[in-house]
Amino acid sequence: MTDYKQLNALALAYVGDAIYETYIRDHLVRSGQTRPNKLHHLATHYVSAKAQAMLIQKMLEDGMLTEEEAGIYRRGRNAKSYTSAKNTDIMTYRMSTGFEALMGYLHLLEQTERLEELIAWCIEKAGETIEG
Repeated sequence: MTDYKQLNALALAYVGDAIYETYIRDHLVRSGQTRPNKLHHLATHYVSAKAQAMLIQKMLEDGMLTEEEAGIYRRGRNAKSYTSAKNTDIMTYRMSTGFEALMGYLHLLEQTERLEELIAWCIEKAGETIEG
């Protein structure tokens, strides 16, 4: 059994990226979107580095994260990544890495209820930016 609390933050982000995107894709298809180009376009409003950085910043401002969750986010944000940001500045990229690390952490610890609570909140907030 791996101690996921000690796992490298970039490994957490690697898992979190896939988990979060799966939930978003599921949400989009279940909400009636079926055209691949439209799905891809809509998904970027949720999964882009810019969107994830905005969402994690709002979570922190709203006091939504536990101290432990905020710590995992900071570990991910501060991790030394060897890939460079595409289409965004380094701070936005790092914040999104922290966001993904948190998602991966919750998934690996099988804190599904908490993971789904945060993702539902993200879907709602990102949806507001699409509509508004």
